Amino acid sequence: MNTEHILETRQLGKDFKGFTAVSGVDLQIRRGHIHALIGPNGAGKTTVFNLLTKFLRPTTGQIFFNSTDITSEKPAQTARRGVIRSFQISSVFPHLTTLDNVRIALQRPLGTSYYFWRSQNSLNQLNARAMELLELVDLALFANKAAVELPYGRKRALELATTLALEPELMLLDEPTQGMGHEDVDRVTALIKKVAQNRTVLMVEHNMKVVSQIADRLTVLQRGRIIAEGPYAEVSSNPQVIEAYMGTVDTELQGAH
Repeated sequence: MNTEHILETRQLGKDFKGFTAVSGVDLQIRRGHIHALIGPNGAGKTTVFNLLTKFLRPTTGQIFFNSTDITSEKPAQTARRGVIRSFQISSVFPHLTTLDNVRIALQRPLGTSYYFWRSQNSLNQLNARAMELLELVDLALFANKAAVELPYGRKRALELATTLALEPELMLLDEPTQGMGHEDVDRVTALIKKVAQNRTVLMVEHNMKVVSQIADRLTVLQRGRIIAEGPYAEVSSNPQVIEAYMGTVDTELQGAH
């Protein structure tokens, strides 16, 4: 087992009633890298994420985290190891302030999971760390604003802060820039690069410009199998990858250099 790799899968596969969604996937995620999982719609990217975070059990294969076989673990066990997923749909508490959202997330590593009934004073001890995280994602000025009032891109930044509060060793980001305008995409891309320092990030992302700017390595899936892997410049000029996108994204692949 290569200790450079924080996460590794061997012949990972998932069948759904005769339909093979993922087949023979060998992933190696290097420690400290931003690794992007890309591919056309239906390629199996979200299924792989669900397998890695234990929301699905694999039909075949193994998953290793820090050289430990975690294949049969439950989602909570894997999360406690530091494999933390940020969901595609914003998952913050809308009517709480940004500060309260982060403070609630901070309770989890302390073993006081989501005690809404705890006194205000007992939560105040978390304020300093919560504000540090809000500053990290450029949300300090929005600390007392209800999450529901934040613009979409800022909501995703808050989601990053709450993910960071869970002390991830490996962050899995599912479509972090989906549905954003250019300005928000640029801001969130910069934030991901910033928070990825001293961490490992595995991301599913459709925006090839984002991938080209921040990913150290790409894995391309098609019909549940890996068809290419490597740095962006190499992958984006791979004829098999261009063909997999059936002309819909090949110009974007080439244009994002």
